[in-house]
Amino acid sequence: MSSSSAATSLAAPEKAPDETSKIKTFLSILRKFIGVTDIANIHFSLPAQLLEPTPNLEYWNYLDRPETFVSIGKSDEPLGRMLEVLRFWFTKDLKYIKGKLCKPYNSTLGEFFRCNWEAEDTAPAVLSSSGKGGAAANGTAAVDSNGARVKISYLTEQTSHHPPVSAYYVDCPERGVSARGYDQISAKFTGTSIRVSPGEYNHGIFITLKNWGDEEYRLTHPHAHLGGLLRGTLTISVADACYMTCPKTRIKVILQYLEEGWLGRTQNRVEGVIFRYDPDNDTKMKISDVPEADVLARITGSWQERIYYTLAGSKDPQLLIDITPLFPASKILPPDEDQLPNESRKFWSEVTAAILDKRYSQATKLKQELEERQRQKAAARKAKNEEWVPRFFTGVVTPPGKPELTEEGKQVLKAMHEGNFKLEESRVTGT
Repeated sequence: MSSSSAATSLAAPEKAPDETSKIKTFLSILRKFIGVTDIANIHFSLPAQLLEPTPNLEYWNYLDRPETFVSIGKSDEPLGRMLEVLRFWFTKDLKYIKGKLCKPYNSTLGEFFRCNWEAEDTAPAVLSSSGKGGAAANGTAAVDSNGARVKISYLTEQTSHHPPVSAYYVDCPERGVSARGYDQISAKFTGTSIRVSPGEYNHGIFITLKNWGDEEYRLTHPHAHLGGLLRGTLTISVADACYMTCPKTRIKVILQYLEEGWLGRTQNRVEGVIFRYDPDNDTKMKISDVPEADVLARITGSWQERIYYTLAGSKDPQLLIDITPLFPASKILPPDEDQLPNESRKFWSEVTAAILDKRYSQATKLKQELEERQRQKAAARKAKNEEWVPRFFTGVVTPPGKPELTEEGKQVLKAMHEGNFKLEESRVTGT
């Protein structure tokens, strides 16, 4: 065989595994971790054919429908603003509803991702005094009076590797709405499913409305289960409660996800109550705990289809959001020449190219080389007694789960919003 034909043979695409075989291989690896308290803290390297060619930091964002984010705060009624928060909540994870569940690349220390979205400002205010019980966002059909395009900027950075934690910040200056938090999950393999929970640093999503005296809303994440491992078809189910609170308006939401329906059929139903609460004595954690006199509205529907709200004293449900026609929105990414080596898309670019070309052995080799270089950098820092310092965030030590941007982080977000993605490489050792 000639050298040229040998090279062609080495680069030839390999047979792509089907989804069932991928999940079965994944299951055989997971079986090693039965009984382990938190498999998310164990760094095991998966072969490339089991991964989706997507960086973890890009995958974990909550702006699948950015127009619902920029609409938060339009209402001049406190209840309306909480309903706008809920409208955003039910669109933030469309990737799981409309796409397949996947395993993206594990983030590496110092890796970061940034992007913009431009959203049509189409979602109307909910319950404004000018029109109580106003229209809901039926997909994106309802048009706001100005129909303007609004820009949202997003910055996230892996700030810790043991445990794996990333900080994120979302900003829309035109609408005075921002969000921040830590992404960290805890996962336990039961033998038939994976139970996914928020990690100790993940206290939820914190949304701030600058135009309403810095009203802050905390949105906690429910526990979820990844099932279908034995059948070879991954599914996600939620059967847990989560909470939205705003101490300033003294309004709270309890959402209860209901996994099973009649005769065991999964209905993906959710029920909820919006009510007045005392931030200094927040003891009501179940819908049944809430006195009728405190109820402002009730929530019903399917979190994969349509969500309705019914105001207290009314029997007429109003459509809050119709998920059915919605799909994740496209991102605006920095040009290739403006991306740094530790920026997610560029960092994983060679692995991604190999996976897309179905050169899985080469992709696995490249992935392992990247992981080994990260281990060497960590060992070098340890030998010099150097502590890792994030670039854009102040670290994971913030007790309430609200990361703070560094001055450089603030400048990067500002520049992104102005359409400027130019960025110097960090001079910090190890990036």
